[in-house]
Amino acid sequence: MDLIKQNTHTQIIKSVIVIFFGSVMLAISAKIKIPFYPVPMTMQTFMVLFLGVCFGYKIAISTVGLYLIEGVLGLPVFSNSPERGVGLVYFTGPTMGYLIGFVFASFLASFVKIKDNYFIIFIKLVVSVSIIYILGVLWLGTLIGWDKPIFQLGVTPFLLAELFKIVLLTVISKYVLKFRKFI
Repeated sequence: MDLIKQNTHTQIIKSVIVIFFGSVMLAISAKIKIPFYPVPMTMQTFMVLFLGVCFGYKIAISTVGLYLIEGVLGLPVFSNSPERGVGLVYFTGPTMGYLIGFVFASFLASFVKIKDNYFIIFIKLVVSVSIIYILGVLWLGTLIGWDKPIFQLGVTPFLLAELFKIVLLTVISKYVLKFRKFI
């Protein structure tokens, strides 16, 4: 019985460590801007999907949830914070729908399995990242008005970068999936 308790405690400690460092990596991925056309690319959505693929939905949702809590509490973890504000003010701004979409995307990405072929993995990742943009556009339209070119503002500039990140994660996913057995 003590061995089971010890294994449970060890598992919890490992999970907490992964969740903490995952939120740090997510914050770092939001800050690094890579020159890309037509807008600079961050690796934030890649990291959200990576967390789901690599660690499964429990760790991924917990990690993204911690990241969002850190941002709402005022830590400058979001992509354009502190330049464009911090905390709840930033969170409820134009990007809130996208940020909430991160939770759902990390969950959906966890359905990628090692037995999937690369085409199926690619499709699952496209669906996963699409939820970010669906929720992002819904919030953006509600916030700034549906009379604005919402799709051109909130989706089109990012499509090429998203395709790059999805292809990259598709290619490495079979290697990344091997980490699930350690957590």
